[in-house]
Amino acid sequence: MKFRSAAAAAALAASAVGFVAVSAPAQAASSKGCVGGGFQVLGQAGEFDGTVAAPGSRFLVQGKYVGFEVDPANFAIHNYAFTGAANELDITGGRATPVFASKIPDHRGLVLNSAITLEVKDEEVALLRNGTGGLTMKIQAKDCAQGGIFQMEPERGDAAATRIVHRLAAGAFYFDNADFRARLGQFLGSACTSVETGPPSQFCVQVRPRVNIGNNVSAEFVVRDSAQVAERVPQPACGPDFSNNLGLPETRDHCGGMSVWDVASGGRMGFVTGEDSVEVANPPTDCVQDCQAENQVRGRLAVLGFPFPVPDGSRLAPRTSTDGLDAPLTPLP
Repeated sequence: MKFRSAAAAAALAASAVGFVAVSAPAQAASSKGCVGGGFQVLGQAGEFDGTVAAPGSRFLVQGKYVGFEVDPANFAIHNYAFTGAANELDITGGRATPVFASKIPDHRGLVLNSAITLEVKDEEVALLRNGTGGLTMKIQAKDCAQGGIFQMEPERGDAAATRIVHRLAAGAFYFDNADFRARLGQFLGSACTSVETGPPSQFCVQVRPRVNIGNNVSAEFVVRDSAQVAERVPQPACGPDFSNNLGLPETRDHCGGMSVWDVASGGRMGFVTGEDSVEVANPPTDCVQDCQAENQVRGRLAVLGFPFPVPDGSRLAPRTSTDGLDAPLTPLP
């Protein structure tokens, strides 16, 4: 994808292969999941590559399989949902399925004020807007039934992190994945010679705790927050259940219906769905510039799945907390 905004050149260098990087941990979301996909946004569909005037209120990004609203003032996301459209790789059971109520970045006084650079092509859409203080926000999405289908990329002139608060839609919840919990510490993958010792490599990865997003109605619906050069901000009030008491960073002080993230300037905050979200993969590299596609594993890593229905004891609680919202920004590269 090409963007013509010179002010955003550094961000674009960092994100030129953004979708590949997000989707790369698994190849489960093949082109089959995107058949017939394509977005309509700001009066454009099919193929478009140019700039459009920013509207004064939220606008809809609507695809065949997914849709969401964007607030042009800060590029926050609202009401992200699967439509339930029929597809061989559908994870919703044919139901309209809300996922995120909102994903809101805090720009701490900086303001987006440019026209919107927009590219729509095949099943992909990319939106970019610049603002004061070197602020750039970029959103990329794919209209597919599952896989790595969304990411948000903030960049600031002062190179500081951006805090992004996720709130899940009603009916969705964070849970500690018991299928990963049961195999903690094992080494899995096509290159492993031993489940006890590995040795660790790109295709032999040690199982760590996994926090996923699920619901009560779709047996194949599963999502995972996917971050690159970002850290989740702990929320101590959300720590009474068994998983948080293990003292492991993946689940410690994690609420059941929200998460708070500090994302480095040039980093990425997205999510993956379906098999991509329950694969035992290495974390992404800490890259904020000239990033290359990595981890093209082509099914060589283990996919552990998740229990359905999710047991009550695995669901993180309480659902929300104000803890962490005003915490000092996490130092990031």
